[in-house]
Amino acid sequence: MPIERSNRPIAATRITKTARRLLDASTLCSIATVTPDGRAHINTAYFAWSPEFDVVWMSAPRAKHSQNIRANGSAAIAVYDSRQSWGDSDRGVQLFGRAREGADDLEQLYATRFERYRPGDLADYRFYVLRPQRLKLFDEAELGAGVFVTARVSRDRRLVWERTEIYRSAA
Repeated sequence: MPIERSNRPIAATRITKTARRLLDASTLCSIATVTPDGRAHINTAYFAWSPEFDVVWMSAPRAKHSQNIRANGSAAIAVYDSRQSWGDSDRGVQLFGRAREGADDLEQLYATRFERYRPGDLADYRFYVLRPQRLKLFDEAELGAGVFVTARVSRDRRLVWERTEIYRSAA
């Protein structure tokens, strides 16, 4: 499957709108972390997100992925609707950046998304946050079939187009 690069930039407002819609499409994410010996580890969690695209989740400090974050903050998150069907228009977002255990101020963000959550629920858990440096979006209905758009997060926390890749069938 050849991959083509497009040099035509996509407007920041379009990228931002698409990213927000994709993050709203699911309440579950997959979190990839790196073990101290360099191996990949993945976990699934419910998440909330900020207007600056920070992703927040709850976890036990003794969980493997929480330990990994303390040792090495490099992490990635994938968000997608798992009810999608192969061959239909697909969509999802990947976020790449640095994760850390967060402060209590993250609880309000989480509680806003999950109305059934009550402060103090799961008292042994902590809030964690991924601050993304890059996002990779695919939304075939919005961006086109096989189109993946990568945006970097600027210093002022805005999305800036970086590249567009188009995956084409070899047929």
